[in-house]
Amino acid sequence: MREPTFLILTALADAPRHGYGILHEVSALSGGRVSLLTGTLYTALDRLAAEGLVEQDREEIVDGRARRYYRLTSAGLTALTAETARLRELTAAAEDRLRLAQGPRTA
Repeated sequence: MREPTFLILTALADAPRHGYGILHEVSALSGGRVSLLTGTLYTALDRLAAEGLVEQDREEIVDGRARRYYRLTSAGLTALTAETARLRELTAAAEDRLRLAQGPRTA
């Protein structure tokens, strides 16, 4: 799973969000390192919806414009859970290697 996809699914894990809310959450989750363009986000949301990982939650009209909210599906939650476990395993392996590379510590 690519990082933007992981961040989009993570942004939707706790509550449905509209596009701007997802953009804001992705930026916050990544410490400002990942900043998605609007077109990129909606292309990703369309792909994730086609894969059954997200779905439209509701639509509201705000200031005359449609605001579409998205939520994770159960398949999306499963995929996010699996990817989180995979990343955790990779992080643990990297930390083990780093400890070995640093050698024993002496006081």
